[in-house]
Amino acid sequence: MSERRLIDGFGRVHNNLRISVTDRCNIRCFYCMPAEDVVFMERASLLTFEEIERTVRVGVQLGINKLRITGGEPLVRRDLHVLLKKLIAIDGINDVGMTTNGVLLADQANQLRDAGLTRLNISLDALEADKFKQVTRRDVFDKVIEGVNTARDSGFRIKINAVAIKGLTEDQIVPFGRFARETGAEVRFIEFMPLDADNAWQKKDVLSGKEIIDTLAEGIGPIHAIPPEDDRAPASEFQFADGVGKIGIIASVTQPFCGSCNRFRLTSDGKLRNCLFATAETDIRDLLRGDGTDDEIANAMLSSIAAKKAGHEITNAGFVQPDRPMYSIGG
Repeated sequence: MSERRLIDGFGRVHNNLRISVTDRCNIRCFYCMPAEDVVFMERASLLTFEEIERTVRVGVQLGINKLRITGGEPLVRRDLHVLLKKLIAIDGINDVGMTTNGVLLADQANQLRDAGLTRLNISLDALEADKFKQVTRRDVFDKVIEGVNTARDSGFRIKINAVAIKGLTEDQIVPFGRFARETGAEVRFIEFMPLDADNAWQKKDVLSGKEIIDTLAEGIGPIHAIPPEDDRAPASEFQFADGVGKIGIIASVTQPFCGSCNRFRLTSDGKLRNCLFATAETDIRDLLRGDGTDDEIANAMLSSIAAKKAGHEITNAGFVQPDRPMYSIGG
């Protein structure tokens, strides 16, 4: 098995697995979840920590060396630090990060650091409490800011993820630019993608990466592209001309980066997805809970990646939005 690699039909090598540990969340961002009456998976459907660990160990034999833990909101999964410690200790895994909304972060930051986690992406779409509540439909802005500050004090390397939405968050772009300059945290703006539970996404609502950079240049000062830390990372990186303040742009809609994609996903109920926008999944939960061998799990991974399409085709007329909204897929 060690000689096999997760290579798709377009020559893309996959080494980055995003693992959703739950579909549950403690906020209700409109671009991700319905406001009310959310139907979550049965808890028995979720992969156990042991099943997740086994999947990662199989994946390492196929070249996986990077992990990102996601949800829903991962910190609502009880004892998540126990899983993190197990995954970080796996020989061959050299990079583990987590994406969180930060609501529970102040309470768990020390446990996460003790488990060995060093990198966090914190979702924060606005720096004003009222605008934050408009996006998230929950009044927890102060808890998130407390989580950001606690994580920074605990020594985490932090990136702030902000979804950019035309007609809603344009006025947050410049404040986020100043936040990056004042705190040293990289702010990453993410174009609004068609993964909302209400299927209300429209292209006209996308605040493009170019518009974001133009807004920052006009509101703060010259900003220039810089070489990325990782050529296959989804974000294009920028820095203000005076060297203070780093900005990332994830232009999934207007400038898709499918050609260099090295990521695939494991949902919390044990489905492999070779693309965020995939319309087909590969079930490995039955293998994990039945008599499936590690080799059979590996073959399922290989088959999933082999079937990956060239790109997501969001801007094409034939684009089909996935049945699962974002919270159910994993961020």
